[in-house]
Amino acid sequence: MRHRLLLLAAAALWSTAGAVIKLSALDAWQLAGGRALVAGLFLAVAVRASRRPPSLRLLAVAVAYACTTVLFVLANKLTTAANAIFLQDTAPLWVLLLSPWVLGERPTRGEWLSIPVFGAGLALFFLDKLSPGQLAGNLVALVAGVSFAASILGLRRLGPDGPAALVWGNLIAAAVTLPLWPLGPSAGVADLGAVAFLGVFQLGLAYLCFSLGLRGTPAVEASLLVLLEPVLNPVWTFVFAGERPGPWALAGGAVILLATTWRTLQPWLQERRASRARAW
Repeated sequence: MRHRLLLLAAAALWSTAGAVIKLSALDAWQLAGGRALVAGLFLAVAVRASRRPPSLRLLAVAVAYACTTVLFVLANKLTTAANAIFLQDTAPLWVLLLSPWVLGERPTRGEWLSIPVFGAGLALFFLDKLSPGQLAGNLVALVAGVSFAASILGLRRLGPDGPAALVWGNLIAAAVTLPLWPLGPSAGVADLGAVAFLGVFQLGLAYLCFSLGLRGTPAVEASLLVLLEPVLNPVWTFVFAGERPGPWALAGGAVILLATTWRTLQPWLQERRASRARAW
């Protein structure tokens, strides 16, 4: 249960990205590089294992993670926050297909059945948001979904070394994007505050919770639980940036919340029933 709650906490922190990115006057490269640098330093302090030289396998996971973080910011600047989060959250589909070969984890019948439920919820949630425009942003967000799936699988396979991959991934993302900082607008106090929040809370602490939660949760279930993020993301965007979700979004959000609650509580309820049966 604790691992699943950590995953839900990660999703809640991730969900703040859309509103903060939309409100900042900095461009995508500045935000991506700034938050990656802050997150990398934050995690380097929190994760002792990151101070050892990384293995090639760890660096491969770090590169997938770096791609996810940078592409997500680019997608938010190129298309709507709803489009970006919806298309990135195709990750469970890729995890479902790849986890038997990468991790040897066979999805349960319930997880197979839950995929279309989550898919239907997401489709409802963004039915009145998606548009044929912003093609470049939509494609970037879709690629972010593939790299996010690779990150989930890689972090799950690394196990205790997963947090170290987050440190190196943020440093890689910062190294690639920070040289482009001078090409963007000048940063004000509010912009620097946004970078600090995104780096410490929305990225660093969130992925630390995600990596710890992933240790005790199968990859497919983890990727489904963090779909709480697209439910909360437009809520914060509406409250702070004025982007109003439509009725289809509210209906989809209800479906995803119910499905997420069920996926979180089902194993705990099964364990309780099994313990009661053993007691008898």
